[in-house]
Amino acid sequence: MLTCKDFLAELSDFLDESLSPEERRELENHINACPNCWVLADTTRRTVQIYKEAELYELPEEVRNRLAQALEKKMASKKC
Repeated sequence: MLTCKDFLAELSDFLDESLSPEERRELENHINACPNCWVLADTTRRTVQIYKEAELYELPEEVRNRLAQALEKKMASKKC
């Protein structure tokens, strides 16, 4: 029997449709019986779709510089 943890481990392949028909059927049976996993799969699918359809937005140079500084500061603090 497939568990929610098993489903989560296969979610990416499920959404990419890279599973065998048997594996896909097993995961579909699970999400049809598990409302929590269904919501997770549906929300993730929709999020990926929105992301793929989004237009690229060029960050202003000032914002890009502040972000780079913040990341460098954060990475430097992790090394200690």
